[in-house]
Amino acid sequence: MALVAKDMQSTQASGALPDISRMNWWGRLWQPFWALPVAIVLGSIALGVALPEVDRGASRSLPGLFNGGPSGARDLLGSIAGAMISVTGLVFSITIVVLQLASSQFTPRILQGFLANRTTQTTLGVFSASFVYALTVLRAVRGDGADVDVFVPQLAVTVAYLLVLAAVGVFFAFINHITSSIQISNVISRIGDDARQRIERTYNASSDPDEPSPTWTADHGTKKTPLRLPERHGVIIRVDFRQLCRTAQDLQVVVSLQEPIGAFVAAGQPVGVVWTTRDLTEEDLKRIGKAVGLGPKRTTEQDLAFSIRQLVDIAERALSPGINDPTTATQIIDELHGLLRDLAVRPAISPVVADGQGRVRILHQPPTFAGLLNLATEEITHYGKDSLQVPRALSRMLDDLDRVARPGYRDAIEQVRQLVSAACQAGVARSAR
Repeated sequence: MALVAKDMQSTQASGALPDISRMNWWGRLWQPFWALPVAIVLGSIALGVALPEVDRGASRSLPGLFNGGPSGARDLLGSIAGAMISVTGLVFSITIVVLQLASSQFTPRILQGFLANRTTQTTLGVFSASFVYALTVLRAVRGDGADVDVFVPQLAVTVAYLLVLAAVGVFFAFINHITSSIQISNVISRIGDDARQRIERTYNASSDPDEPSPTWTADHGTKKTPLRLPERHGVIIRVDFRQLCRTAQDLQVVVSLQEPIGAFVAAGQPVGVVWTTRDLTEEDLKRIGKAVGLGPKRTTEQDLAFSIRQLVDIAERALSPGINDPTTATQIIDELHGLLRDLAVRPAISPVVADGQGRVRILHQPPTFAGLLNLATEEITHYGKDSLQVPRALSRMLDDLDRVARPGYRDAIEQVRQLVSAACQAGVARSAR
Protein backbone atom coordinates (compact mmCIF):
# COMPACT_ATOMS: atom_id res chain seq x y z
CA MET A 1 0.00 0.00 0.00
CA ALA A 2 1.52 3.31 -1.02
CA LEU A 3 1.73 5.89 1.73
CA VAL A 4 1.30 9.62 1.09
CA ALA A 5 1.30 12.04 4.02
CA LYS A 6 -1.64 14.43 4.19
CA ASP A 7 -2.54 17.20 6.61
CA MET A 8 -4.17 16.00 9.82
CA GLN A 9 -4.22 12.38 8.72
CA SER A 10 -2.54 9.68 10.77
CA THR A 11 -0.46 7.04 9.08
CA GLN A 12 0.71 3.82 10.62
CA ALA A 13 3.52 1.48 9.66
CA SER A 14 3.09 -2.25 9.41
CA GLY A 15 5.62 -5.04 9.22
CA ALA A 16 9.39 -4.87 8.96
CA LEU A 17 11.70 -2.02 8.03
CA PRO A 18 14.20 -2.44 5.17
CA ASP A 19 17.68 -3.41 6.28
CA ILE A 20 19.75 -1.74 3.55
CA SER A 21 23.39 -0.88 4.17
CA ARG A 22 25.12 1.81 2.15
CA MET A 23 28.01 0.67 -0.03
CA ASN A 24 31.31 2.13 1.17
CA TRP A 25 33.89 3.82 -1.01
CA TRP A 26 35.86 0.60 -1.43
CA GLY A 27 32.84 -1.22 -2.85
CA ARG A 28 32.01 1.66 -5.19
CA LEU A 29 35.62 1.74 -6.38
CA TRP A 30 35.38 -1.80 -7.81
CA GLN A 31 31.94 -1.40 -9.37
CA PRO A 32 32.96 -0.07 -12.84
CA PHE A 33 33.77 -2.64 -15.51
CA TRP A 34 37.25 -1.22 -16.06
CA ALA A 35 38.31 -1.10 -12.38
CA LEU A 36 39.66 -4.65 -12.03
CA PRO A 37 41.43 -4.78 -15.45
CA VAL A 38 43.12 -1.43 -14.77
CA ALA A 39 44.25 -2.62 -11.33
CA ILE A 40 45.76 -5.78 -12.84
CA VAL A 41 47.55 -3.76 -15.56
CA LEU A 42 48.95 -1.30 -13.01
CA GLY A 43 50.17 -4.23 -10.93
CA SER A 44 51.92 -5.69 -13.96
CA ILE A 45 53.68 -2.39 -14.64
CA ALA A 46 54.93 -2.25 -11.06
CA LEU A 47 56.06 -5.87 -11.32
CA GLY A 48 57.82 -5.20 -14.64
CA VAL A 49 59.77 -2.33 -13.06
CA ALA A 50 60.63 -4.11 -9.80
CA LEU A 51 61.74 -7.53 -11.03
CA PRO A 52 64.62 -6.29 -13.25
CA GLU A 53 65.95 -4.46 -10.19
CA VAL A 54 65.78 -7.71 -8.26
CA ASP A 55 67.72 -9.36 -11.10
CA ARG A 56 70.42 -6.68 -10.87
CA GLY A 57 70.94 -7.43 -7.21
CA ALA A 58 71.08 -11.20 -7.64
CA SER A 59 74.60 -12.58 -7.31
CA ARG A 60 74.02 -15.55 -9.56
CA SER A 61 71.38 -17.14 -11.73
CA LEU A 62 68.88 -19.45 -10.15
CA PRO A 63 68.14 -22.82 -11.74
CA GLY A 64 65.03 -22.96 -13.90
CA LEU A 65 65.15 -19.31 -14.97
CA PHE A 66 65.56 -18.03 -18.51
CA ASN A 67 69.21 -18.53 -19.50
CA GLY A 68 69.27 -17.03 -22.98
CA GLY A 69 71.07 -13.92 -24.17
CA PRO A 70 69.75 -10.40 -24.88
CA SER A 71 68.55 -11.24 -28.40
CA GLY A 72 66.71 -14.32 -27.14
CA ALA A 73 65.08 -12.30 -24.36
CA ARG A 74 63.99 -9.62 -26.82
CA ASP A 75 62.55 -12.21 -29.20
CA LEU A 76 60.63 -13.93 -26.41
CA LEU A 77 59.26 -10.74 -24.90
CA GLY A 78 58.37 -9.37 -28.34
CA SER A 79 56.53 -12.56 -29.25
CA ILE A 80 54.61 -12.47 -25.96
CA ALA A 81 53.65 -8.82 -26.44
CA GLY A 82 52.49 -9.37 -30.03
CA ALA A 83 50.53 -12.51 -29.21
CA MET A 84 48.89 -11.05 -26.10
CA ILE A 85 47.65 -7.89 -27.81
CA SER A 86 46.16 -10.02 -30.60
CA VAL A 87 44.39 -12.36 -28.20
CA THR A 88 43.21 -9.38 -26.14
CA GLY A 89 41.49 -8.05 -29.25
CA LEU A 90 39.93 -11.47 -29.74
CA VAL A 91 38.63 -11.49 -26.17
CA PHE A 92 37.11 -8.04 -26.63
CA SER A 93 35.48 -9.17 -29.88
CA ILE A 94 33.96 -12.26 -28.26
CA THR A 95 32.67 -10.18 -25.37
CA ILE A 96 31.01 -7.68 -27.71
CA VAL A 97 29.37 -10.47 -29.73
CA VAL A 98 28.01 -12.06 -26.55
CA LEU A 99 26.63 -8.72 -25.40
CA GLN A 100 24.90 -8.25 -28.75
CA LEU A 101 23.40 -11.73 -28.60
CA ALA A 102 22.20 -11.23 -25.04
CA SER A 103 20.70 -7.84 -25.90
CA SER A 104 18.79 -9.12 -28.93
CA GLN A 105 17.79 -12.54 -27.59
CA PHE A 106 16.95 -11.68 -23.98
CA THR A 107 16.73 -8.00 -23.01
CA PRO A 108 19.18 -5.05 -23.00
CA ARG A 109 18.58 -4.67 -19.26
CA ILE A 110 20.66 -7.73 -18.38
CA LEU A 111 23.87 -6.44 -20.01
CA GLN A 112 25.13 -4.98 -16.76
CA GLY A 113 25.13 -8.50 -15.30
CA PHE A 114 27.51 -9.69 -18.02
CA LEU A 115 29.82 -6.70 -17.60
CA ALA A 116 29.89 -7.06 -13.81
CA ASN A 117 31.11 -10.66 -13.99
CA ARG A 118 34.60 -11.03 -12.54
CA THR A 119 35.62 -13.76 -15.00
CA THR A 120 35.31 -11.40 -17.96
CA GLN A 121 37.06 -8.58 -16.11
CA THR A 122 39.90 -10.83 -14.95
CA THR A 123 40.41 -12.24 -18.45
CA LEU A 124 40.73 -8.81 -20.02
CA GLY A 125 42.99 -7.71 -17.19
CA VAL A 126 45.37 -10.70 -17.39
CA PHE A 127 45.77 -10.49 -21.18
CA SER A 128 46.32 -6.74 -21.11
CA ALA A 129 48.71 -7.10 -18.18
CA SER A 130 50.78 -9.73 -20.01
CA PHE A 131 51.18 -7.39 -22.97
CA VAL A 132 52.10 -4.37 -20.83
CA TYR A 133 54.43 -6.42 -18.61
CA ALA A 134 56.36 -7.79 -21.59
CA LEU A 135 56.90 -4.28 -22.97
CA THR A 136 57.96 -3.00 -19.55
CA VAL A 137 60.56 -5.75 -19.08
CA LEU A 138 61.75 -5.35 -22.67
CA ARG A 139 63.00 -1.87 -21.78
CA ALA A 140 65.39 -3.36 -19.21
CA VAL A 141 67.23 -5.71 -21.61
CA ARG A 142 70.66 -4.26 -22.44
CA GLY A 143 73.38 -5.05 -25.00
CA ASP A 144 73.86 -7.99 -27.35
CA GLY A 145 76.25 -10.89 -27.60
CA ALA A 146 79.26 -8.69 -28.54
CA ASP A 147 78.80 -6.03 -25.83
CA VAL A 148 80.50 -6.09 -22.47
CA ASP A 149 77.62 -4.37 -20.66
CA VAL A 150 74.99 -7.05 -21.10
CA PHE A 151 71.98 -7.36 -18.83
CA VAL A 152 69.22 -9.93 -19.17
CA PRO A 153 66.59 -9.88 -16.39
CA GLN A 154 66.25 -13.64 -16.14
CA LEU A 155 63.65 -13.65 -13.37
CA ALA A 156 61.53 -11.00 -15.10
CA VAL A 157 61.61 -12.85 -18.43
CA THR A 158 60.66 -16.11 -16.70
CA VAL A 159 57.70 -14.38 -15.01
CA ALA A 160 56.58 -13.17 -18.46
CA TYR A 161 56.45 -16.80 -19.57
CA LEU A 162 54.46 -17.71 -16.44
CA LEU A 163 52.01 -14.89 -17.19
CA VAL A 164 51.42 -16.42 -20.62
CA LEU A 165 50.58 -19.75 -18.96
CA ALA A 166 48.22 -17.96 -16.59
CA ALA A 167 46.60 -16.18 -19.54
CA VAL A 168 45.98 -19.51 -21.27
CA GLY A 169 44.28 -20.87 -18.16
CA VAL A 170 42.16 -17.74 -17.78
CA PHE A 171 41.22 -17.94 -21.46
CA PHE A 172 39.85 -21.47 -20.99
CA ALA A 173 37.83 -20.23 -18.00
CA PHE A 174 36.58 -17.32 -20.09
CA ILE A 175 35.40 -19.54 -22.93
CA ASN A 176 33.59 -21.78 -20.45
CA HIS A 177 31.97 -18.73 -18.86
CA ILE A 178 30.87 -17.27 -22.19
CA THR A 179 29.31 -20.52 -23.40
CA SER A 180 27.38 -20.99 -20.16
CA SER A 181 26.38 -17.36 -19.64
CA ILE A 182 24.29 -17.21 -22.80
CA GLN A 183 22.23 -20.26 -21.85
CA ILE A 184 18.77 -19.09 -20.92
CA SER A 185 18.52 -21.25 -17.81
CA ASN A 186 21.71 -19.73 -16.42
CA VAL A 187 20.55 -16.22 -17.23
CA ILE A 188 17.27 -16.80 -15.41
CA SER A 189 18.99 -18.37 -12.40
CA ARG A 190 21.48 -15.52 -12.12
CA ILE A 191 18.74 -12.90 -12.08
CA GLY A 192 16.71 -14.94 -9.60
CA ASP A 193 19.68 -15.46 -7.26
CA ASP A 194 20.40 -11.74 -7.31
CA ALA A 195 16.75 -11.01 -6.48
CA ARG A 196 16.84 -13.44 -3.54
CA GLN A 197 19.83 -11.62 -2.11
CA ARG A 198 17.87 -8.37 -2.31
CA ILE A 199 14.90 -9.98 -0.56
CA GLU A 200 17.11 -11.19 2.28
CA ARG A 201 18.63 -7.72 2.66
CA THR A 202 15.40 -5.78 2.33
CA TYR A 203 12.86 -7.88 4.23
CA ASN A 204 13.18 -8.89 7.84
CA ALA A 205 11.08 -12.02 8.27
CA SER A 206 11.94 -12.32 11.97
CA SER A 207 10.17 -9.10 12.95
CA ASP A 208 6.84 -9.19 14.69
CA PRO A 209 4.13 -7.84 12.35
CA ASP A 210 1.78 -7.35 15.31
CA GLU A 211 4.20 -5.06 17.16
CA PRO A 212 2.77 -1.56 17.58
CA SER A 213 4.13 0.79 14.92
CA PRO A 214 4.83 4.49 15.24
CA THR A 215 2.28 6.94 13.86
CA TRP A 216 2.63 10.45 12.56
CA THR A 217 0.21 13.35 12.16
CA ALA A 218 0.91 16.66 10.47
CA ASP A 219 -0.06 19.24 13.10
CA HIS A 220 -1.55 22.64 12.38
CA GLY A 221 1.17 25.04 11.34
CA THR A 222 3.43 22.37 9.88
CA LYS A 223 5.01 23.64 6.67
CA LYS A 224 5.39 21.49 3.56
CA THR A 225 8.56 22.21 1.56
CA PRO A 226 9.17 20.42 -1.76
CA LEU A 227 12.33 18.32 -1.82
CA ARG A 228 14.12 18.80 -5.14
CA LEU A 229 17.51 17.70 -6.41
CA PRO A 230 18.75 20.78 -8.28
CA GLU A 231 20.68 20.17 -11.50
CA ARG A 232 20.29 16.41 -11.08
CA HIS A 233 18.15 14.02 -13.05
CA GLY A 234 17.98 10.29 -13.54
CA VAL A 235 16.63 7.17 -11.92
CA ILE A 236 16.46 6.81 -8.16
CA ILE A 237 18.84 3.90 -7.56
CA ARG A 238 19.33 4.11 -3.81
CA VAL A 239 18.11 5.81 -0.64
CA ASP A 240 20.39 5.85 2.38
CA PHE A 241 17.71 5.52 5.05
CA ARG A 242 20.19 5.71 7.93
CA GLN A 243 21.74 8.95 6.72
CA LEU A 244 18.34 10.39 5.85
CA CYS A 245 16.98 9.51 9.29
CA ARG A 246 19.98 11.10 11.04
CA THR A 247 19.65 14.25 8.96
CA ALA A 248 15.91 14.48 9.59
CA GLN A 249 16.52 14.02 13.32
CA ASP A 250 19.17 16.76 13.37
CA LEU A 251 16.86 19.17 11.53
CA GLN A 252 13.75 18.03 13.46
CA VAL A 253 11.77 17.38 10.27
CA VAL A 254 9.78 14.58 8.64
CA VAL A 255 10.78 13.62 5.11
CA SER A 256 8.11 12.12 2.84
CA LEU A 257 9.58 10.48 -0.27
CA GLN A 258 6.81 10.36 -2.85
CA GLU A 259 8.82 8.73 -5.64
CA PRO A 260 9.79 5.05 -5.23
CA ILE A 261 13.20 3.58 -5.93
CA GLY A 262 13.44 2.92 -9.67
CA ALA A 263 11.38 5.97 -10.67
CA PHE A 264 12.78 8.56 -13.08
CA VAL A 265 13.17 12.07 -11.73
CA ALA A 266 13.54 15.06 -14.07
CA ALA A 267 15.73 18.02 -13.16
CA GLY A 268 13.85 20.16 -10.68
CA GLN A 269 11.08 17.61 -10.16
CA PRO A 270 10.24 17.08 -6.46
CA VAL A 271 11.11 13.64 -5.12
CA GLY A 272 9.11 14.31 -1.98
CA VAL A 273 8.24 16.91 0.64
CA VAL A 274 9.75 17.92 3.94
CA TRP A 275 7.37 18.61 6.83
CA THR A 276 8.78 21.16 9.26
CA THR A 277 7.74 23.82 11.73
CA ARG A 278 10.38 26.30 10.53
CA ASP A 279 11.84 27.58 7.30
CA LEU A 280 14.58 25.42 5.82
CA THR A 281 17.63 26.83 4.08
CA GLU A 282 18.97 25.59 0.75
CA GLU A 283 21.84 23.98 2.64
CA ASP A 284 19.36 22.02 4.78
CA LEU A 285 17.54 20.73 1.71
CA LYS A 286 20.86 19.75 0.10
CA ARG A 287 21.77 17.74 3.21
CA ILE A 288 18.50 15.87 2.94
CA GLY A 289 18.86 15.36 -0.82
CA LYS A 290 22.32 13.79 -0.46
CA ALA A 291 20.69 10.64 0.90
CA VAL A 292 18.90 10.08 -2.44
CA GLY A 293 21.16 8.65 -5.12
CA LEU A 294 20.39 9.07 -8.83
CA GLY A 295 21.89 7.20 -11.76
CA PRO A 296 21.49 6.90 -15.54
CA LYS A 297 19.83 3.48 -15.32
CA ARG A 298 18.04 1.23 -12.89
CA THR A 299 20.11 -1.16 -10.80
CA THR A 300 19.28 -4.03 -8.48
CA GLU A 301 21.12 -2.50 -5.52
CA GLN A 302 17.84 -1.61 -3.77
CA ASP A 303 15.37 -2.07 -6.62
CA LEU A 304 13.79 -5.52 -6.28
CA ALA A 305 11.19 -4.62 -8.90
CA PHE A 306 13.97 -4.21 -11.48
CA SER A 307 14.99 -7.86 -11.08
CA ILE A 308 11.40 -8.91 -11.68
CA ARG A 309 11.22 -6.51 -14.63
CA GLN A 310 14.23 -8.22 -16.24
CA LEU A 311 12.56 -11.64 -15.93
CA VAL A 312 9.27 -10.33 -17.31
CA ASP A 313 11.06 -8.71 -20.27
CA ILE A 314 12.72 -12.03 -21.17
CA ALA A 315 9.33 -13.77 -20.97
CA GLU A 316 7.73 -11.15 -23.22
CA ARG A 317 10.55 -11.51 -25.74
CA ALA A 318 10.05 -15.30 -25.70
CA LEU A 319 6.30 -14.87 -26.28
CA SER A 320 6.73 -12.50 -29.22
CA PRO A 321 5.55 -13.82 -32.61
CA GLY A 322 9.09 -13.71 -34.00
CA ILE A 323 10.43 -16.09 -31.33
CA ASN A 324 7.33 -17.98 -30.07
CA ASP A 325 9.04 -19.84 -27.21
CA PRO A 326 6.44 -20.44 -24.47
CA THR A 327 8.72 -22.96 -22.75
CA THR A 328 11.16 -20.19 -21.87
CA ALA A 329 8.25 -18.10 -20.60
CA THR A 330 7.24 -21.03 -18.39
CA GLN A 331 10.78 -21.18 -16.99
CA ILE A 332 10.48 -17.50 -16.15
CA ILE A 333 7.19 -18.13 -14.36
CA ASP A 334 8.81 -20.89 -12.31
CA GLU A 335 11.58 -18.49 -11.24
CA LEU A 336 9.05 -15.79 -10.42
CA HIS A 337 7.09 -18.38 -8.46
CA GLY A 338 10.08 -18.98 -6.19
CA LEU A 339 10.61 -15.26 -5.61
CA LEU A 340 6.94 -14.51 -4.95
CA ARG A 341 6.65 -17.48 -2.62
CA ASP A 342 9.51 -16.08 -0.58
CA LEU A 343 7.82 -12.68 -0.48
CA ALA A 344 4.39 -14.12 0.35
CA VAL A 345 5.48 -15.41 3.76
CA ARG A 346 7.28 -12.21 4.81
CA PRO A 347 5.69 -9.19 6.47
CA ALA A 348 5.43 -6.04 4.41
CA ILE A 349 8.08 -3.35 4.54
CA SER A 350 7.05 -0.46 6.74
CA PRO A 351 6.36 2.81 4.93
CA VAL A 352 7.40 4.63 8.11
CA VAL A 353 10.93 4.92 9.52
CA ALA A 354 11.39 6.21 13.07
CA ASP A 355 14.49 7.40 14.87
CA GLY A 356 15.94 5.94 18.05
CA GLN A 357 13.42 7.85 20.16
CA GLY A 358 10.46 6.39 18.28
CA ARG A 359 9.65 9.59 16.41
CA VAL A 360 8.70 9.21 12.76
CA ARG A 361 11.31 10.75 10.46
CA ILE A 362 10.76 9.16 7.02
CA LEU A 363 7.70 8.26 4.98
CA HIS A 364 8.58 6.36 1.82
CA GLN A 365 7.13 4.18 -0.93
CA PRO A 366 8.31 0.59 -0.33
CA PRO A 367 7.54 -2.20 -2.79
CA THR A 368 4.37 -4.07 -1.91
CA PHE A 369 3.52 -7.70 -2.49
CA ALA A 370 0.51 -6.71 -4.58
CA GLY A 371 2.59 -4.42 -6.77
CA LEU A 372 5.32 -7.02 -7.32
CA LEU A 373 2.73 -9.71 -8.02
CA ASN A 374 1.03 -7.54 -10.64
CA LEU A 375 4.39 -6.69 -12.21
CA ALA A 376 5.25 -10.38 -12.43
CA THR A 377 1.94 -11.54 -13.93
CA GLU A 378 0.01 -8.85 -15.80
CA GLU A 379 2.18 -8.49 -18.90
CA ILE A 380 3.00 -12.19 -19.11
CA THR A 381 -0.72 -12.96 -18.94
CA HIS A 382 -1.45 -10.43 -21.68
CA TYR A 383 1.19 -11.67 -24.11
CA GLY A 384 0.77 -15.34 -23.19
CA LYS A 385 -3.00 -15.55 -23.37
CA ASP A 386 -2.83 -17.41 -26.68
CA SER A 387 -0.45 -20.01 -25.27
CA LEU A 388 -1.53 -23.23 -23.62
CA GLN A 389 1.42 -23.42 -21.24
CA VAL A 390 1.53 -19.90 -19.83
CA PRO A 391 -1.97 -19.52 -18.28
CA ARG A 392 -1.72 -22.97 -16.74
CA ALA A 393 1.71 -22.25 -15.26
CA LEU A 394 0.39 -18.99 -13.83
CA SER A 395 -2.62 -20.78 -12.33
CA ARG A 396 -0.40 -23.34 -10.64
CA MET A 397 1.77 -20.56 -9.23
CA LEU A 398 -1.22 -18.65 -7.84
CA ASP A 399 -2.69 -21.79 -6.26
CA ASP A 400 0.54 -22.39 -4.37
CA LEU A 401 0.90 -18.74 -3.36
CA ASP A 402 -2.65 -18.75 -1.98
CA ARG A 403 -1.79 -21.71 0.25
CA VAL A 404 1.30 -20.13 1.84
CA ALA A 405 0.64 -16.36 1.66
CA ARG A 406 -0.09 -14.18 4.64
CA PRO A 407 -3.79 -13.32 5.01
CA GLY A 408 -3.26 -9.70 3.96
CA TYR A 409 -1.90 -10.78 0.57
CA ARG A 410 -4.71 -13.09 -0.51
CA ASP A 411 -6.97 -10.40 -1.94
CA ALA A 412 -4.21 -9.41 -4.38
CA ILE A 413 -3.70 -13.06 -5.33
CA GLU A 414 -7.43 -13.49 -5.96
CA GLN A 415 -7.55 -10.45 -8.24
CA VAL A 416 -4.70 -11.80 -10.34
CA ARG A 417 -6.29 -15.24 -10.32
CA GLN A 418 -9.44 -13.86 -11.95
CA LEU A 419 -7.37 -12.28 -14.73
CA VAL A 420 -5.39 -15.47 -15.33
CA SER A 421 -8.51 -17.63 -15.15
CA ALA A 422 -10.11 -15.69 -17.99
CA ALA A 423 -6.97 -16.14 -20.10
CA CYS A 424 -6.81 -19.84 -19.24
CA GLN A 425 -10.43 -20.40 -20.29
CA ALA A 426 -9.74 -18.63 -23.56
CA GLY A 427 -6.76 -20.93 -24.17
CA VAL A 428 -8.84 -24.04 -23.51
CA ALA A 429 -11.54 -22.79 -25.89
CA ARG A 430 -9.01 -22.23 -28.64
CA SER A 431 -7.43 -25.66 -28.16
CA ALA A 432 -10.87 -27.32 -28.53
CA ARG A 433 -11.47 -25.82 -31.96
